[in-house]
Amino acid sequence: MAPNDGVPTIAFIALGSNIGDRAGHLALARDAIRAIPGCRVLAESAIEETAPLGGLAQDPYLNQMVAVECSLDPRALLAKLHDIEHHAGRVRTERWAPRTLDLDLVRFDDLTSTDPTLMLPHPGLANREFWQRELAQLEEQL
Repeated sequence: MAPNDGVPTIAFIALGSNIGDRAGHLALARDAIRAIPGCRVLAESAIEETAPLGGLAQDPYLNQMVAVECSLDPRALLAKLHDIEHHAGRVRTERWAPRTLDLDLVRFDDLTSTDPTLMLPHPGLANREFWQRELAQLEEQL
């Protein structure tokens, strides 16, 4: 995986929440992403409610995806996304556990990476129909 060397790239970021004010958490995330230096939100998908993944008993999620023009490299962007999650009260415990906010870097232009700490495109993209719908909505807007 090579960095984008400050050249603006289109990143697709998935937003999800299933604890507390789910819509409020997504709004907070959109605002926080807009505030990242070097990033500009280009498009937003519709918000949809989905069943939780992973088999744990929990409430449904609200999900959305945004397309962002970004001059950060993917690791720097992912670090900013993790900071946003932390500020929204996300506590990383069990995999697939409920969360106030989940931000996933789904695609970073056409970049591919098999690094376990940042796989691109996100390995869940092929299996999450809601991500595929949201991504298609964004691509129509770009």
